[in-house]
Amino acid sequence: MDTDKITGHLILIMGPTGSGKGSIVRFLTEKFPELRYSVSCTTRAMRPGETNGKEYYFITEEEFDKKVMNGEFLEWAVFSGHRYGTLRSEIVDRLEAGEVLITEIELQGVQQLQAIVPDEHRTLIFIEAGSWEELKARALARAPISPEHLELRHQRYVEEVKSKPYADFIIDNTEGRLESANQEMAEIVTNIFNTLSTQHNDT
Repeated sequence: MDTDKITGHLILIMGPTGSGKGSIVRFLTEKFPELRYSVSCTTRAMRPGETNGKEYYFITEEEFDKKVMNGEFLEWAVFSGHRYGTLRSEIVDRLEAGEVLITEIELQGVQQLQAIVPDEHRTLIFIEAGSWEELKARALARAPISPEHLELRHQRYVEEVKSKPYADFIIDNTEGRLESANQEMAEIVTNIFNTLSTQHNDT
């Protein structure tokens, strides 16, 4: 990626499973029609209510391998035994076109993108949603999870919580605070658009 060509902004949403990342992203993309959601690829199974190409591109392990070999991913990572990848085509062209993108991402992916996308063109937001017990209850309410996968998610939760000090913003989305969290996020996104507008007017 030629960083000199980047004129847009990348918003990275991070948080443990069950923290409400998806709900917040849906609110923002509905409120800001010009905000583009970057669809990632995953090898995990589609959940009830999900649509291929909307939340994720759901692909096979073989298809994922092929994209890795072809260099189609800007970054990719493993989470709970499944692979997730950010497509170059979803990020690079849009950032160079001056668009504001938002995507959910795991810790490994964040670390890789931090090395690729300059600080001034990205914002990392961590969604805080309570203790492990609270998040486990949320996750189990969404879909059955085996004890083995629960343990993997618990280990991941511990890692994600340690990453909070590196976030640009921490949004409190504990039980009953979704509306407040949405409004805080809307203010952040509004400021990003205003900053980009000012920069573009100055050039």
